[in-house]
This record gives sequence, C-alpha cells and structure tokens, in this order.
Amino acid sequence: MPAAPGLTRVLTRYADGRSELSLDPDLRVFVADLVRPYGLPLREDLLAEGAGHAYEELAAGLLGEALGPEEPADVLVLAFDTPDVRPGAPTSLALSRSCSGTPTALALCDQGTAGAFAALRAATAYQRTGTARRAVVVLAEQTALHHVPADPVALPERHCAVVLVCETSPDEELTVRQENGIDAAAAAEEVRRQAKALGEGVAVLLAAGLEVPGLDAVRTPAGQPFTGLWSALAERLPAWRSERRPVLLADLDPRLGVLSTLTLRAGPPS
Repeated sequence: MPAAPGLTRVLTRYADGRSELSLDPDLRVFVADLVRPYGLPLREDLLAEGAGHAYEELAAGLLGEALGPEEPADVLVLAFDTPDVRPGAPTSLALSRSCSGTPTALALCDQGTAGAFAALRAATAYQRTGTARRAVVVLAEQTALHHVPADPVALPERHCAVVLVCETSPDEELTVRQENGIDAAAAAEEVRRQAKALGEGVAVLLAAGLEVPGLDAVRTPAGQPFTGLWSALAERLPAWRSERRPVLLADLDPRLGVLSTLTLRAGPPS
C-alpha cells in the first residue's frame, strides 16, 4: 500500500496590474455567451479597460519555484472561484507545461471556497490509488468579474495564486473532510471536535467569516475569499512544523452550506 499523502510545500504569490489577455476581444464574446441564458448584463467598463489577470500568468512562475526540474508532477489540479480572463482555453493544461513531467491536468470550479479542499481531495485520491506520487494543486483568484452576478459575491482585493505540493510521505498524514448541509453553529461544533481530537498544541487556522467561540485560533483576514486561508498557511506552516504541531484548517461556505477541513498530523520523529 502506498504511503499516505503529505503536504510538502505551500507557496503563494500576489500580483498587481492586469494581463494583456484581459483585452482579448474574444473574452467579451465568451462571457456574453455564458451569461445570455440567465439574462445577466456584462460589465462593459471592465471589458473596455482590460481588468483582470490570467491564471496561467499568475501561477506558472510559482510552479517553477515549487518544483525543480527533477521533480515531475503526476497530477495537476487547478481550482478557482472567480473566472479566469483567458477565454475558452483550458488553463490547467497550459499550467501542466510549467512543471516537469506530463501530469494529468484537471480543473475544478463552481464550488465556492469549498473548491480548494475538493481539489486537494481529488489530488490525494490519485495518490491513494498508487497512480501518482506527486500531485500539485493550484489555487487562483483574480479581482475582475466581467458580468453582473445574480446575487452579491465577495471578490478578492488582489490577484493571487497558491501552489500546494502533495507527495506520498511516511512522515505526515494529510486528511481532508467536507460536510454538506451544515449551518454556522454545527460547523463551529465540528471544528471544536476535530481540534480536540488532534490534541494539545494544535494550531488552528480559520477562514474569514468562520466563528468558533472558545477556540484558540488564527483568523484569516478578509479580502481574499478563495486564497486567503492558503496564503496564511504558506506563511505559518514552517514555524508550526518546526514545533511539530498538528494543524487544522477550516472554512465554511455559507452559500453552499459546506464545511471543509484539512488536518496535518506529523509522524514520529525519525
């Protein structure tokens, strides 16, 4: 049986400005085709000024930092909530050319903030079958939504990409759980239960908007609804690992009623 998946690297990068692809005339055609059945108007101002960033440009360099030339990826999963500005092209396939190996490339969207956890579940499922030794998850969000949404949505303040590298490892156990149909009170109780199960010294990182009274936790600042939790993990994980603390991440998507958690538990010292 292959070793359990572990999270070996987490890198994050912010970007300003825009991509030239945001001025591609096909973007207007593409978005108009998508929203026409729902009667949603376009944001002509954003299309005219060329607002937004392409996810391939955001993440390609970060993938190069995360994986060396002798570290081929077997699976690459791109997850996002805010749409890309690259019209009609498979960005996950384009990103697969930015790392060594010929990874199976997948994309996942329309799952709110739960999508990041779902992407990790998909990546680690490949590893648990023994078909992939190294899986890469790319999370991305950019600030421009080129149509008026049917309901108000939270957009990020900055363009951001996060790369998570998962490798089979005897030194760490990575577990992702997702529960549907859960409200804020039940979510808080479940997070407290998981934190208690991880024992003394657990480091808890909560997404913005998730309240767990009575639990000592780091709270992610608002402003990056999809990547903020993971950027905070990239910043804090090295210190937590040096202290050999178990780690718990938690996020509740209230629109979907989905509670997502990730736990990292270190193995015995070598």
